[in-house]
Amino acid sequence: MSLELSAILVLGGLGFIFGIGLAIASKIFHIKEDPKKLEILNILPNANCGACGLAGCESYAEWLASDEAAEINKCSVGGPEVAKKIAAIIGRNVGEISKKVAVIYCSGGKNCSDKFEYYGIETCQASNIVFGGHKSCVYGCLGFGDCVKVCPFGAITQSEPGTVPVIDYSKCTGCGLCVKACPKKIINLVEDKFSVHVRCKSNDKGAVVRKICKTGCIGCGLCVKVCPVNDIVLENNLARIKYINCNNCGLCIEKCPTKVIQKTISVSETVVK
Repeated sequence: MSLELSAILVLGGLGFIFGIGLAIASKIFHIKEDPKKLEILNILPNANCGACGLAGCESYAEWLASDEAAEINKCSVGGPEVAKKIAAIIGRNVGEISKKVAVIYCSGGKNCSDKFEYYGIETCQASNIVFGGHKSCVYGCLGFGDCVKVCPFGAITQSEPGTVPVIDYSKCTGCGLCVKACPKKIINLVEDKFSVHVRCKSNDKGAVVRKICKTGCIGCGLCVKVCPVNDIVLENNLARIKYINCNNCGLCIEKCPTKVIQKTISVSETVVK
């Protein structure tokens, strides 16, 4: 028998033996999947975005199937419909769940002056480390698009560096990843039914705002006076919508002298500001 044939027979035999061993081991060490977990996993969108706070959809499904205290409504991508299906599987009452979307509370961008020229790493996180960023408004968007980069659904875009990113509410799932990425904390999640927002976070006095930003809130209080449902308050030189009684009437938009109150596109509406 030739050396080559002997080698082939030996390797083939070893492969056959190892194959049998692996098959036996797979039977012995097989971990049976919880059928409830698999059923939940089939319902989840499998986006694996991590918005639920876990590694992915499989981890979330395992948590839901094994822990009675697990939160049913953590999947923002699937929304209320997925939450209701999960509740039916695990036999729990889901309650009322509201769809949420991200809102960027700044309309400054290039409308806001710079206090110095920044030449560092072009991220909001890096710029913020240098004296709170290069923008004159210490509360405003730094314009490097960290939120754009982390959005797994392509819901946030930016026309050019230095501008405030724009959210496409037909794509936004309210996952909250952009909220975590923003060093200025100017992105919040708001119930989708509210489409009117005071897009400013500045607590500077009106005179200061006028000098540095064309579209900032100057704390004039006109919106507070005109709101028919008393849903706007003035706190720390900034108008704030409480999102309790707001009916999106838009009277505050008409009265605002700096046009910082704006109506955004909502998933449930087709009205543009």
